Amino acid sequence: MVELQVVLPDESASMPPERLVELAIAAEELGYGTAWLPDHLLPPGDFGPTYGGVYEPLVTIGYLAARTTRIRFGTSVLVLPMRSPYVVAKQAATLHRLSGERLVLGVGAGWAAAEFAAVGAVFEERGRRTDESLAIIRDLFEGRDRGGVFEPRPRAPLPIMVGGTTVPALRRAARFGDEWQGLGLDGAGFAAAVAKLRSYGDRPVKVGTRLDWSAGDPEPVVAMAHQLAAAGAETVAVSFGDERDALERMTRFHGLFTAG
Repeated sequence: MVELQVVLPDESASMPPERLVELAIAAEELGYGTAWLPDHLLPPGDFGPTYGGVYEPLVTIGYLAARTTRIRFGTSVLVLPMRSPYVVAKQAATLHRLSGERLVLGVGAGWAAAEFAAVGAVFEERGRRTDESLAIIRDLFEGRDRGGVFEPRPRAPLPIMVGGTTVPALRRAARFGDEWQGLGLDGAGFAAAVAKLRSYGDRPVKVGTRLDWSAGDPEPVVAMAHQLAAAGAETVAVSFGDERDALERMTRFHGLFTAG
């Protein structure tokens, strides 16, 4: 059965942090399996629908995990090549332990060249750096020597999710990922992407994708979620737009999907 997930609306610095807590608790009570938070460090434009992630996601997940008990939290996606893989691994492993093993580390290579320039990272090297960083993080999580003691090592598996639909992203998911998340795919596109991913290796990778319902009637989005489930999606994450309407949309969507 497909797992419904939610992308929390983290796009406004004026939004009270307690609003995110309210939405995370509601998602848990409704039965959503995972809540995702976006990431941007220094985007070239205002935080909003394009550049979500005004609150740093790993710090925010720590805050939300302390107020919930069952729902998983993840980053969708952390722009890994802008960061030290050793720091990310340490943050993630610590957060996994403190949250009761409820973290999914979702990563991607990034797409905003201006943001890379702003933080002093080389945009053209992002793919290589992402792969190198994932290899380091895997080694640290699994206890392979990297020249020092790494703790707290995950006692329970800490899943790595790789996001993206490009060929390099699919190869990366097949090589490093426990989960993969697409974006902007219909059923046929999803099935084709999964087939491509599977062609790159035989590691078990849970597959899913993201949808958006921020305007209009929910029925087409609900129908698309069912289409994706029929195409083999194990997870479907939905972004519900502005935080002022997110709770109502989240509740209505869950009811319509489960009724269908």
